[in-house]
Amino acid sequence: MSFFISDAVAAAAPAAQQPGIEGMLFPLGILVFFYFLFLRPQSKRAKEKKQMLAAMTKGSEVVTSGGILGKVADLDENFVKLEICENTFIQVQRHNIESMMPKGTFKAITRKVTKV
Repeated sequence: MSFFISDAVAAAAPAAQQPGIEGMLFPLGILVFFYFLFLRPQSKRAKEKKQMLAAMTKGSEVVTSGGILGKVADLDENFVKLEICENTFIQVQRHNIESMMPKGTFKAITRKVTKV
């Protein structure tokens, strides 16, 4: 005895059927969509950044994640020593380097700053 469903309606309900392969197409399609939309581009960017950090040498001109432009004065496995102005150095973690700039960018920017 149930208060919400009468016994006659509950007894007449058909047995549940298995969805089969058709029921799996939509969830698999969503997974493939998310892979190509999010996971693949993110792994590509991570691979490119890893290659950029491996190619970084002394004298490279870089921009940090905080927006600081500098020239690499010294580097090791974890830290990079950047010259941000004449005889002014800072140390940042290697993974905080966002991009490498073309040669001459640092020199052109420091000339503008000294002229002002």
